[in-house]
Amino acid sequence: MNWKNEWKKLALIAAVFLACFYLPVGTLRFDNAIVEAFHLVKWYAREHVLLCLIPAFFIAGAIAVFVSQGSVMKYLGARANKVLAYGVASVSGTILAVCSCTVLPLFAGIYRMGAGLGPATAFLYSGPAINVLAIVLTARVLGFEMGLARAVGAILFSVVIGVSMHLIFRREEEAKAAAQATLPEPETKRPLWKTALYFAAMVGILVFANWGKPAEASGIWAALYGAKWIVTSLFAAALGVMLVLWFEIAWWKMALTAIPVAVLALLLPGHPIAPFAVAVIGISIFTSTSRGETSEWFASTWGFAKQILPLLLMGVLVAGALLGRVGYEGLIPSSWVARAVGGNSLSANFFASFAGAFMYFATLTEVPILQGLIGSGMGKGPALALLLAGPALSLPNMLVIRSVLGTKKTVVFVSLVVVMATLAGMLYGAIAR
Repeated sequence: MNWKNEWKKLALIAAVFLACFYLPVGTLRFDNAIVEAFHLVKWYAREHVLLCLIPAFFIAGAIAVFVSQGSVMKYLGARANKVLAYGVASVSGTILAVCSCTVLPLFAGIYRMGAGLGPATAFLYSGPAINVLAIVLTARVLGFEMGLARAVGAILFSVVIGVSMHLIFRREEEAKAAAQATLPEPETKRPLWKTALYFAAMVGILVFANWGKPAEASGIWAALYGAKWIVTSLFAAALGVMLVLWFEIAWWKMALTAIPVAVLALLLPGHPIAPFAVAVIGISIFTSTSRGETSEWFASTWGFAKQILPLLLMGVLVAGALLGRVGYEGLIPSSWVARAVGGNSLSANFFASFAGAFMYFATLTEVPILQGLIGSGMGKGPALALLLAGPALSLPNMLVIRSVLGTKKTVVFVSLVVVMATLAGMLYGAIAR
């Protein structure tokens, strides 16, 4: 018997027993933290899983099946033109208004298809960080200078982080580039413009289904918000037509999906979740029971969902217990956070970056959170540091990144974000005094 291993098991059992024995059940803060954890998971399931993650899973699955590996490697691969690769990756957030969790299936999809580590991590950071709506809201609520600093910092960060990841792991990237050089040019089944329109329809559904309500009741953003479900429906109808014409889904199957969706939309005009859910169920059934490409599409989508969704929900549960929701307390008192981010010291900027990296921010929610923290004495530098680190990272996000990149690359990526956000906060705090 290996007594060393047995002692480890005994130590683990003893630690678990002591944790259970001294579990602070009945104390107000602990009980509130548990309740907040489940409140946050419930909110996340209602607001993000169906409308954000499921479309992102389908897009990621489509990347794996309908986008040739050669195309991904040509534009984002280890041997791709660096200016083009980082240029595309660094501005992707202007199109995808997604949070740090919704970007994960898309990142996993392009990375597994052969994208270089540098462009892939640039995309991973820029997807949630360079959000046009969030930057505009930041400028309006927190001031033009803060909005401009966030926009410039986010674009610069995505490139610098991507290049840094490439250089740090350049030996692996060189090996990947050498392997990609020997791959044959794959055949394409349909013209590029058809594939582009197909992806544009899915991205349109993802973007407009999650279009946030603007602060003002008038203007172009408000008009788009008012028409969000009409626009989403048009993109969905276009996707259905393309699946029938170009991807060999039987028209009657698409009709069986479209008719109940249309009926529910008319009967429940103020409840778009129900028809959206029926559409997802219908597409899932008919793609999974088909043959060829569409069956592979669903299988790839389901593979991403199995890998990513459990980790995200576990991470959201832990984040809710530690930090609670906006306006509610978790295990860590919000007063501690407010005190720690005052002024423009190194410790204040680092704490803002570090705390922001582990907190979960839904799209656009970081602005009102910061508004409250600034009102409690938060410095301008730490505010920018949190804006640059928070939306791009979260505890759930890190768990999934680790499953894709491994522990070492994940630690380096998170460290780069936190360190750069800290330095940017200190620089901005010194300038904006």
